[in-house]
Amino acid sequence: MAITIRELAQALDAQGWGDLDLKVTGAAEPQATGPVGPEGGVIALAMSPKYATALQPGSMAILAEGMDPQAYGLKAAIFAPRPRLLMAGLTRAFDPGPDIAPGIHPTAVIDPSARLGEGAAVGPFVVIGADVTIGRGARIGPHVSIGRGSRLGDDVLLNAGVRIAHGVTAGHRLIVQSNAVIGGDGFSFVTPEESGIEEIRRTLGSRDAIKQQHWTRIHSLGGVEIGDDVEIGANSTIDRGTIRATRVGNGTKIDNLVMLGHNVTVGDDCLLCSQVGVAGSARIGNRVVLAGKVGVNDNIDVGDDVIAGGASKIFTRVPAGRVILGNPAVKMETQMEIQKAIRRLPRFAEQLARLQETVTRLLEKG
Repeated sequence: MAITIRELAQALDAQGWGDLDLKVTGAAEPQATGPVGPEGGVIALAMSPKYATALQPGSMAILAEGMDPQAYGLKAAIFAPRPRLLMAGLTRAFDPGPDIAPGIHPTAVIDPSARLGEGAAVGPFVVIGADVTIGRGARIGPHVSIGRGSRLGDDVLLNAGVRIAHGVTAGHRLIVQSNAVIGGDGFSFVTPEESGIEEIRRTLGSRDAIKQQHWTRIHSLGGVEIGDDVEIGANSTIDRGTIRATRVGNGTKIDNLVMLGHNVTVGDDCLLCSQVGVAGSARIGNRVVLAGKVGVNDNIDVGDDVIAGGASKIFTRVPAGRVILGNPAVKMETQMEIQKAIRRLPRFAEQLARLQETVTRLLEKG
């Protein structure tokens, strides 16, 4: 694939400079570029002066506004008013996507009652169950399975090994990375009498006589409902609800190795980073950001626009708009003061030891 600097600048809604007819065949870091030849070449991402120093004369680059392409000896450049947003457009332009051939592979097993929209591409060893509906332009990679009665919208992309259980509903433009599992049973069990967990919650730690207990499964009758423009990372899991559905709102992006428990509700345009775990029946608002390894307790509310720093552990309700950090999670400024105080503890201990020695000597003299 090759497009000209002029076409790329227009596609990115950005300003071009220099020889606008040069062909761009891909993108690279500044040190991996070289002079552009007759067949074109790669364009460098050099959107700050510290990266631009590695540019090769005669190459082409994407620069931040205000940078001087002549100073780097470039043949052509594109100016980025918002570099990372432009980078999103550039990578989209050159991403070929997964290698899924058009049509339905002969090894795919598709129930006669399933309905696939126009232009679907179905890879090898795919299994699609009864009464499944898939919209137009779907791309389904090898070894994907889709369970009975699930409904997927237009332009979905399911990469190799994705598992979608029965009764899952998803909107348009869903992207699921390899080996994610959507709609597995919730982890929900009960004992005939009060369990040790229930006792500890009631007593906050004290135990009576410890008794044998046996766990009985609570079956998951709900499904999973996913909005439009959702992305789900590799090896992530979303459990189905017990009675009502587990829900993920429009535009939410879920990283690799994320776990959403049964009955969880996640709002619109959230960002859930790797190793986030959300326990059953928690409610996450709109535009919430949970950084890596954040844990959310069951049955609590996290308000709209909350940002939780890495490894935070959220045990109680969080009001809308709050920035939190720590274990247990508190306001970020409070956590920073806590960390400062912890760093002072060795000095405080030394001071206390000296005071104790002083007091001891005074008492001995008295």
